[in-house]
Amino acid sequence: MELHDHSQLSRRRFLQLTSVAAGSVVGLRTVVSAEDKKSDPYGGFKLGVQSYTFRRFTTEQALKRTKDLGLHYIEFYREHANPNGTQEQTDALKRLCQSYEITPIAFGVERFTKNHDANRKLFEFGKALGVKSLSADPEPDSFDSLDKLVDEYKIAIAIHPHGPSGRNRLHHWYSAEVIMQAVKGHHPLIGTCLDTGHLIRAAILGKKLDPVQEILIMGPRNFGIHLKDNDNDAEKRGSKDSNVVIGQGVLDVAGVLKALRQVKFDGALSIEYESKEEEPSPDVKACVEVFKREVQKLA
Repeated sequence: MELHDHSQLSRRRFLQLTSVAAGSVVGLRTVVSAEDKKSDPYGGFKLGVQSYTFRRFTTEQALKRTKDLGLHYIEFYREHANPNGTQEQTDALKRLCQSYEITPIAFGVERFTKNHDANRKLFEFGKALGVKSLSADPEPDSFDSLDKLVDEYKIAIAIHPHGPSGRNRLHHWYSAEVIMQAVKGHHPLIGTCLDTGHLIRAAILGKKLDPVQEILIMGPRNFGIHLKDNDNDAEKRGSKDSNVVIGQGVLDVAGVLKALRQVKFDGALSIEYESKEEEPSPDVKACVEVFKREVQKLA
């Protein structure tokens, strides 16, 4: 399927959205009405998708697919939400989200350096979009800047681990232990967006990590989760499409949910499906159903 220019809304759609009267805009955080937890199929968790899952589609197509899955939260990546756009474009994106009853809850993964002004621009975008956290791949010398910015904006920095790279090396933020050592002594709003799939993948290079224990290690510094599963054996055989429906690989879905409950997790829990399939919605729907089944067992 041909890739689209995700970062821009069509002119026609932009004009339609900007015609909405300002007084009719509902606060993003009230898009989803409060539900009795007993009838909440997601068990009180804010389950959504990482929009990279729908990277082959436009922003609006990604939002429609998210709504069709019965989800009301999204973590955008920059091809679906342009951090370098104008305020008018950001406002139009927010109205587009509202039209699909979806709340942007996180944004990333973004690189942060010691350049305080560049870091601030990303926080300004996060504030304008209304997110709770920025998924991040920060340089070690960025933390002094980030300490100031998370305190000012009250937006968390959620460091995202990656597994083995193409060079057969582990990413520098590959585990909760490594991240916790780096953030110790820094602002409590600097923590993680653990990626369960990448934690699993670390075993390919001999670093066996248990996502459940990794969540417990981070405790209150868990601000996001990229929920995915991986078939390491397929990846070792050279498959470039080893992402599988959660629970079909080695991910202990029930254990992850119990750990999140234990640490009182209140962040973005985003399904990220990196399959090469042109239309990932059926597999993402299967992930949603597994999640709902497992979370109801916790009640």
